[in-house]
Amino acid sequence: MKPTQVMTWAAVMSATLTLGGCAGAQSSDDNHADDEPLENTYWKLVTLDDQPTPVVDGKREAHFVLHAPDASTQNSRVAGSTGCNRLMGEYLHDEHELSFDRLATTRMACPGEAGSLERDFLATLNDVSGWQIEGKTLTLTDEQGVSRARLEAVHLY
Repeated sequence: MKPTQVMTWAAVMSATLTLGGCAGAQSSDDNHADDEPLENTYWKLVTLDDQPTPVVDGKREAHFVLHAPDASTQNSRVAGSTGCNRLMGEYLHDEHELSFDRLATTRMACPGEAGSLERDFLATLNDVSGWQIEGKTLTLTDEQGVSRARLEAVHLY
């Protein structure tokens, strides 16, 4: 090898080792995803009572967003879709408890799977008393701590 080739080869190897060393220098905390916030997150329904939830052709997926109260309102609002109709209402929460109140939907006909999903989703929301977030998964629980629904955070942009 010519001296210039040795210097070029040494520079490439040095850069490779430096970049490789930086990639391996992550702390173990970097490997754990941060928990999504409960409020102002689009939560897509994934399971109800450990059963996967369908997405019905031509309908919106079942989801909700818990809107944090702002200065103009004191109420915490929930908005979303049951998988057929639009969903709206209020919610209360603290560090471990969550409850829904004054839930209402639009009144479009929901035959078949869409109707079943809507009835089950609304019944579950009425039974919810607790919540837990792990990464991008929100688990809603009943008074006995049994998982009733799992939702996944979806980032729209």
